[in-house]
Amino acid sequence: ASGPDALKQATKVADDFYSSKPWRALVAQVLKERGRRCEACGDGSGRVYLDHIVELKDGGAALDRANLQVLCAVCHGQKTASVKRARMSGLL
Repeated sequence: ASGPDALKQATKVADDFYSSKPWRALVAQVLKERGRRCEACGDGSGRVYLDHIVELKDGGAALDRANLQVLCAVCHGQKTASVKRARMSGLL
């Protein structure tokens, strides 16, 4: 698709949860404990994300440390795309 609608579909809107005080505090704590290094590939040179292993929309626990992993931008993007493909294929 092209035009303004295609851009709207491609833009991801962050859930309000990700700007909440409990989430921001947990991010700070986990990054302090685990460090700013990707738990998948070991890269520590760029931006990292605190990622829900089981995404919230798939029933993952929002503030459970066992459901969290530190990922670099590349690994986070790959994981997110993989989960989206699985969801669209009816595997989740």
